[in-house]
This record gives sequence, structure tokens and C-alpha cells, in this order.
Amino acid sequence: MTHIARRMFELLEPICLVTFFADECNEELAALGHRTYWDGYFASRAAPLGRVPAQVVHAAFYNFADGEAARHIPSVWETISPEASIAARERGSAASLRRILGDELAESPGLARAADLTTKAATSAPTEGRVMYAGMRTLEVPSDPVARLWHSATMLREHRGDGHIAALVGARIGGTEAHVLSALEQGIHPPESFGRIHHLPKERLAAVMDGMRERGLIDIDGHFTDAGRATRQRIETLTDELATPPYDALSPAEIDELITNLEPITATLVATGSR
Repeated sequence: MTHIARRMFELLEPICLVTFFADECNEELAALGHRTYWDGYFASRAAPLGRVPAQVVHAAFYNFADGEAARHIPSVWETISPEASIAARERGSAASLRRILGDELAESPGLARAADLTTKAATSAPTEGRVMYAGMRTLEVPSDPVARLWHSATMLREHRGDGHIAALVGARIGGTEAHVLSALEQGIHPPESFGRIHHLPKERLAAVMDGMRERGLIDIDGHFTDAGRATRQRIETLTDELATPPYDALSPAEIDELITNLEPITATLVATGSR
């Protein structure tokens, strides 16, 4: 099942990424009045949690630097409701999928079946300890197959993300440290140049890197040590293990069918970079 969880992540992630990479979602959120991309990002992703304070969003998202959530939450709710942000994110994401996939694939029986099976998995897992997933579970599942596929894939993404955070906390890896490990895994050096952290104050980044050297995770030049690489692998392995519960709801035949139906969808999205 760990292998299945990893394979499903590979197949579903490009579906979710249209929310962040394609234009339609950002355009829908901007039309509501969200001033910047990050206003829309924090508003629409945090919206299933309700009007919670920035400290809660910061804790649930985990990997943003101190103060980043507070630049958007709760001010985004002063003029735009969480419900409106949720609806705009769904409209934009579904529109992106339809455009990229084209009518033939978007309206195919295979996509409709993939949406049904993804929804079955996404609505079956326990919510305990899964804050972002639990928030998504409170939302109504769309009836339209394309929107339903996006919605359910996003539920599974948040479920996996909650588990990934648990794995990071257990390994005593903070959010910025996690980005450093991810950058090194991708071959980015120096890791401080990684797009998710390069904007942080140099003093903050230097302190993070020094702390990771003291723990033996990276060497003096900012490369992986054996211990750092092993730590990264343990986190990924545990993340896969924690991501398996939704797929317990599917029979082996249903899992095979889901993979078969998702493969052409994912291949089309990967070819465009989910844009």
C-alpha cells in the first residue's frame, strides 16, 4: 500500500497543481478582490478552516516563515468571505483542467470513473490529526466530474500533507529546514537559492543552515551528509505510509482501474506543466 500511496501522489499531484500554476484560479480570485497571488492562495486554501486567526493558518500550513500568514490572514476576510474564496478556487481550477485536457478527455467516461473512485478514497479516511484534510471534508463534493476530480484530488493532497507535517515534526525538521532538504533533493545548490525560501532574511537563513550543520544534516558547503539524506528518506517513507488509509477503501481491481484512468489525464497535465 505504501507503493500505491506514492503512485497515487504522482498521478494526482498534477491535477492539484493547476490551482497554483494555471491562470484561471488566480483570475477568479483576483476578480473577487484579492489583491495579490498570495492573498488568494492563503485565503482560498485556508478557507475550509473558517475565519481562524493567522496563528492557526501558520500552524496548519507549517512551512511558511513566521509572519507570512499574518500578512494575509485575517485581513483577506474583511471584504471577501471564505465561502466565496472556496467557490472561486473550485471554478478556476476546474476551468483550467477542462482547458488543458480538452473536451474529449474532460468529458470521457474514464475521467468520470476516475472522479468517482478518487472521491470514494478521499471521503473514506479518518480525519483525526488531519486538520487541513478535515477542513476539506466539510465541503460539499461537486457534482460535475471535472470539478469532482479536482476537489477529491485536493482532499487527498491535504491528507498527505497533514501526514507529511507529522513526519517532519517527528523528525524535528522545521518548515524552513524542510525546504532546504527538498532543495538539496532536487539538486539545487546553494539550497538558500530555492524559490520557497530565497526571499527570507539572510540572517534567518544563515541561522537555519547553521542549525542543520550542528545536527549533522548538511556539511560545511551546504550539501547533504549521509545522515541528512537518510533523514529525508525516512520522512518520505513515513509520509507514504501515513498516506495509505484512503486507498484502503478501494479494492485491488478499483485501484488498478483508477490508475489506468488517471494515467492519460496526468500525462496530458504533465506535458503542459499543469499550466
